[in-house]
Amino acid sequence: MQRYKIIHRTYYNYSASVILGEHHLLLRPREDHELRIESFLLKTTPEAKIFWHRDVEDNSVAIANFNQPTQQLVIESEVIIQQYNDSPLDFLVADYAVKYPFSYKDDEVFLLSPYMVLPNQAAQENLKNWIYGVYQGTELIQTYTLLQRLTAHIYKTFTYKAREEQGVQTAIETLSLRSGSCRDFALLFMEAVKCLGLASRFVSGYLYVPLMPDQIGSTHAWAEVYLPGGGWKGFDPTTGEIVGADHIPVAVSRLAESVPPVSGLFSGVADSTLDVGVWVTQC
Repeated sequence: MQRYKIIHRTYYNYSASVILGEHHLLLRPREDHELRIESFLLKTTPEAKIFWHRDVEDNSVAIANFNQPTQQLVIESEVIIQQYNDSPLDFLVADYAVKYPFSYKDDEVFLLSPYMVLPNQAAQENLKNWIYGVYQGTELIQTYTLLQRLTAHIYKTFTYKAREEQGVQTAIETLSLRSGSCRDFALLFMEAVKCLGLASRFVSGYLYVPLMPDQIGSTHAWAEVYLPGGGWKGFDPTTGEIVGADHIPVAVSRLAESVPPVSGLFSGVADSTLDVGVWVTQC
């Protein structure tokens, strides 16, 4: 078991006074049999009325409502978790899904269909051509081995570039540029996996990486694939590895662009700047 402390600070500065609209905050890690939350603190300046709910994909969403004008919005979360995913390969895949190719059972297809939606035809062709360089389809291969091969291939052949701008590159843009951020690599992996007939979803969260005291981390993104018998299993093409105890999931979605940590609107005539700081430490 590993214990981590995560501090996530978000600062919006405005050039003039603004009225803040409703903000949606995805900052609370996803609790399950592998991850437990010891403590969680969320505060904002100016102070907000917070309402919590679980969305359709079971993410914990805080809805913040403000009632006073401001020139700065500060959102800070601090959480201590216990992470038990020390042996990420300790799972059993159902017999029929051990080797690829396989087909999901009918009841699984019914539930997984939103996570199997294919990209457009042109993107499919590009992705299939790219996949052919990794897996030609002529060999019977273990499903996990194929997924790990795709993960490692992105890690080894693409260049990581941190991108401050919002949004996610399309898979075709990432293939063309041969570079991207963690969220871009996660989407490329997802779309490739869908072209293989498997269900995949986007995950946003945090990654523990030992830093120097003066270094600031950032949020992280990876993908999960549904393996019958094993459930949703994470693969991180940014690190080239299966997801383990150092990965802390916060939100999942079938759409890569729909789970930013903070989203909201303001009204007023003003420019805005954004600063974010993330610190993940063992404790």
